Amino acid sequence: MTRGSKEGFNANRVVFLDWLRIIACFMVMLVHTCEPFYFDADGNTFFQSQNAAFWASWLDSLVRCCVPLFVMASSYLLFPVTRPAGEFFKRRLVRVFVPYVVWMCIYTAAWGEWTKLPFNFPFAGGHLWFVYMLMGLYLLMPLLSPWAEKASQREVRGWLLLWLATTLFPFIRRFWLAKFGAPEFGPTPFLWGEAPWNRFGAFYYVSGFFGYMLLGFYFRKFVPRLDWRRTLALALPLWIVGMAIVWGFFYFRIPDAQGYPVARPYAFAVDLETSWEFCGFGIALMTVAYFLLIRKLDFSGGFYRRVVRPLSEASYGTYLLHLLVLVPVVDCFRQHLSPAATMIAAAAATYILSSAAAVVLRSIPFVGRFIAG
Repeated sequence: MTRGSKEGFNANRVVFLDWLRIIACFMVMLVHTCEPFYFDADGNTFFQSQNAAFWASWLDSLVRCCVPLFVMASSYLLFPVTRPAGEFFKRRLVRVFVPYVVWMCIYTAAWGEWTKLPFNFPFAGGHLWFVYMLMGLYLLMPLLSPWAEKASQREVRGWLLLWLATTLFPFIRRFWLAKFGAPEFGPTPFLWGEAPWNRFGAFYYVSGFFGYMLLGFYFRKFVPRLDWRRTLALALPLWIVGMAIVWGFFYFRIPDAQGYPVARPYAFAVDLETSWEFCGFGIALMTVAYFLLIRKLDFSGGFYRRVVRPLSEASYGTYLLHLLVLVPVVDCFRQHLSPAATMIAAAAATYILSSAAAVVLRSIPFVGRFIAG
């Protein structure tokens, strides 16, 4: 059996990754349609009702691993880098960075903040943080590729286990705060070499999204396609434990004694989202579970060719532009539907409208790829 058939390739594409992109893209929409029911624009009022608190926390937790899934998909395809570094960066520049600059300017034109552009993304387009993180991983890929090409399964697994240990750090920091209070020099506990004058602790370089990059590579090189029985035997326990951590640690710490809405400073949300951190332990477990399940989606018939593949190819553009669509869509639905129905229906409508726009923009001759990737 060829590698292509074993991995579900179709016309030089990895079929399940096309399914993954559209699923992860919809997950992003659902995360963002939950946010209006989580906190108000003033940043000091949370959860207008207990019903909103339950559904926003449950649905958001359910799909919180959308960003790690995107990272694993990129790594699965691109790492280790097999072409010269200059050519690799040129392709990433055209495919990723140029469309980002276009949409960064569009969001800034809509909401201002021009003076901040040299330093960061416009906060009105908060989802654009993802591009900076992804570009940082692209800078690492050529550097680590010679090692990855020669690394044994045992070596890679050892680094992954070390990285998995670092996903516990958000909980360790919170334990420190609960037991000892804020450290002398600031509100964040310092761990293993960190200090006010040094952000780079002992585990800094093996933490964060680096682990998902390595995880995507590990799956491609060392994990064979599993049958459904083994897939479910692995994925379900990982998902159940991960969801219990991600949702339970969030929802059951919402202070409802004073009633709803909950009035708290913004720092309350930062603490509440400890289990929601993308590089946290529960999210990592759920990401692996979803990846195992999505890897089984190798359907490549007519629906795939006419619907899934075009939507996957336009998914980056969908991601970039969707916030312009989502805000008015949520405002429209929430006037007529319950919180849970609004979150789901608005996410679906946003995905459909944003994807249609991205497909159209991407089809414009000569300039489409510079707008929608």
